[in-house]
Amino acid sequence: MNTTTLLLSTAIFIGLTHTLIGIDHYVPFVVLSKANAWSMKKTMIIVLLCGIGHVFSSVILGFIGILLSQSVSVLVNIESIRGSLATSFMIAFGLIYTAWALNQLYRNKPHTHLIDGVKVTHDHHHPEEAETHHQAKPKRSLNTIWGLFILFVLGPCEPLIPLLMFPAATANIVAFFAVTLAFALTTIATMMGLTYIGVKGLKTLNVQGLEKYTHALAGTAITLCGVMILALGI
Repeated sequence: MNTTTLLLSTAIFIGLTHTLIGIDHYVPFVVLSKANAWSMKKTMIIVLLCGIGHVFSSVILGFIGILLSQSVSVLVNIESIRGSLATSFMIAFGLIYTAWALNQLYRNKPHTHLIDGVKVTHDHHHPEEAETHHQAKPKRSLNTIWGLFILFVLGPCEPLIPLLMFPAATANIVAFFAVTLAFALTTIATMMGLTYIGVKGLKTLNVQGLEKYTHALAGTAITLCGVMILALGI
C-alpha cells in the first residue's frame, strides 16, 4: 500500500468516525427540522451547506498555515480555540432558542378569568397576532439557519490538519487535494446520512400532544449537545 492510498483510507476512516462520535454534527439538524417542519429536501440542503462551511473553514486554515510555514502545534492550538468558541456558541444558541420557545408557549397559553361569577378560558391568539406570526415565521427560520451555519463554520474538523493535511502536503500535491476531498466528502455525506436517519426516526415516534413543545425540546437538545461536548471533550 503506497502513501497516497494509506492517507486516503485514513481520511475516509477518520471522516466517518469523527462525525459519528460528534453528536453535534447531526442532532441539531434533526431536532430543528422537526420543530420547524422543514421538508427533507430543505433539511438536506441546510446540512450540505453547513457541512461545507464546517469542513472548508479548517481546510482554509490549513492552506494558510502551510503557506505561512506554521507548525502543526500552532494550527492545532487555533483549532482548539475554535472548538471552544463553537461549543460556547452552541450552548448559547440552544439556551436562546429554548428561552424564545418557552416565551412563545407562555404567550399562547390559555388563560382563565372570572367574569360575572363564570370562568371563561381564552388564549391570546388574535387575527392580527396570527398574521404577524405568519409573517415572522420565514424570518425566524432564516435566522435559525444562519445560526446553524455560523455554528458549523466556527466548529473545527480537529483531525484534518495534524492527521491528514500535513502528511498529504509532504507527499505530493495530488495526494494533498485527494485526501482533503476524501475527508470532506466523507464527513458531509455522513452528516447528511445521520440527519436523514434521525429525521425519519422521529417521524415514526408517537409525539401526539407534544407538538407545541417541539421548539423548546429542540433548544434543550442543542444545549445538552453543547454541554456533553464540553464535559466529555468529544
